[in-house]
Amino acid sequence: MTLSLIDKFINVFKYMFSSYLSIEMLIITLLLFFILVFNLKSNNHYIQMIAIGIYIGFIIGIVICYGAYVQTSINSFVKVILNYIYFPSTIAYFFIIVFITIMILYTLFSNRISYFKKIFNYLFFSIIYFLFMSFMVLATYDGVDLLDKVNLYKNDTILSLIQISNFLFLVWIIFTGFYHLYKYFKKRFD
Repeated sequence: MTLSLIDKFINVFKYMFSSYLSIEMLIITLLLFFILVFNLKSNNHYIQMIAIGIYIGFIIGIVICYGAYVQTSINSFVKVILNYIYFPSTIAYFFIIVFITIMILYTLFSNRISYFKKIFNYLFFSIIYFLFMSFMVLATYDGVDLLDKVNLYKNDTILSLIQISNFLFLVWIIFTGFYHLYKYFKKRFD
């Protein structure tokens, strides 16, 4: 469909009042918004727990009401992730490298990152940069067209370099997420 931006907003606005379900979702969203805004002024832990309860209740409600669709969506999401891991896109790989470059600069100049986390970031980023440079050298040396997935996947070494880089990046993201959660809860409950 070729709708203008205004037509898209009109469609969404019409949907918001088209059924009881959409009106209920709008009310829940507005209620949550007002609770969170009210919490900015009072900074009450009970209000934070109510907001978390609303989020969890909303997710549980969706899972109960639309269980089959949720399961299909999760299966599709897992398939896309596995497809990306086994058959990665070079465009996404370049975006990962750009993101890592930004993160290495942030790590280098930030005073808020702990010594341990800096060493961890430097180690992972150095390995990923080594794999990326090896990928570029090997692709150039073998004359592989980076946009032609068939030729790219025929070379086991190039494919292995990309897959290992993606795996290491995923490990870094998971570790960083848990590290920040640990620091948050340690700071919160100490």
